[in-house]
Amino acid sequence: MAGGTGGAKLACGLAQILPRDCLTVIANTGDDFFRMKLRICPDIDSLIYRLAGIQNRKTGWGIADDTFSCLEQLERLGAETWFRLGDKDLAMHLVRQQLLSGGQNLTDVTTQLGHSLGVHTRLLPMCDEYSPTYLETDCGRLHMQEYFVRESCRPTVRKILFNTRDNAVVPLAVMEALGKADGVIIGPSNPFISIAPILQVPGLREQIEEPGIPVTAISPIVAGRALKGPTARMMSQLGYAPTVLGVADFYANLIQRIVIDSRDAEYEKELRARGLEVVVMETVMRSEPAERRVASKLVESLCKPS
Repeated sequence: MAGGTGGAKLACGLAQILPRDCLTVIANTGDDFFRMKLRICPDIDSLIYRLAGIQNRKTGWGIADDTFSCLEQLERLGAETWFRLGDKDLAMHLVRQQLLSGGQNLTDVTTQLGHSLGVHTRLLPMCDEYSPTYLETDCGRLHMQEYFVRESCRPTVRKILFNTRDNAVVPLAVMEALGKADGVIIGPSNPFISIAPILQVPGLREQIEEPGIPVTAISPIVAGRALKGPTARMMSQLGYAPTVLGVADFYANLIQRIVIDSRDAEYEKELRARGLEVVVMETVMRSEPAERRVASKLVESLCKPS
């Protein structure tokens, strides 16, 4: 289960060490929104671009060496340009919208777009329906992208609002993947805005909680900080300690195992006292070799008898 930069990095590492048919990635679509009547899927696209080896690794989003001629012209014409779409990136959204408008669902479109760029890892959206995440903040109600990009995560978050409960259905492909799963890995993504939307799709969490499916979460917090994004700040604002203990609290009653960075080894004893299996390892992924290393050590740890 993945969203954001951390989830994409881990997915890429796992895809490099596992046989093609052994990995399914369920992507967050709560970040989705519309620009110029085009459906933008930031987390899906980050996964596709990373798995295809064309992502801009400096930013963690978009395509490497992209140009912004269209965006510059839009700005001259007075359009809002706070969400920066590169020219090559724009092509992705144009084709996606064309396929969706032609009657295909997001699951099939995602597979087709991934294959077009050479991605054969099974990548599935959490739902086909448009189910955006909103945040209640001290600046009013904001779409996730307005908070994250336009406002640069500055507003204080008071509550997170999910639309999945009313209009989302778990895709059959997701249910089949979970039904056959040997285990579920929750990537080092923001628990509130990258993973929680997935868990809010009716029936999905219940499927994960089926007996016999071990669930492992990788902490996105290292030494009290998020490597990227507002995770630590958001945890404090929403009443969770910005530590691996807060991550464990968020996933309480869902996970059996938690992976923490070696810099947080001091919390191992308390986590074990809560009944969790704990894996302590280097979790920071700043390069492709690091992604493979973390993925390898993770898979090795999951294959060991409890």
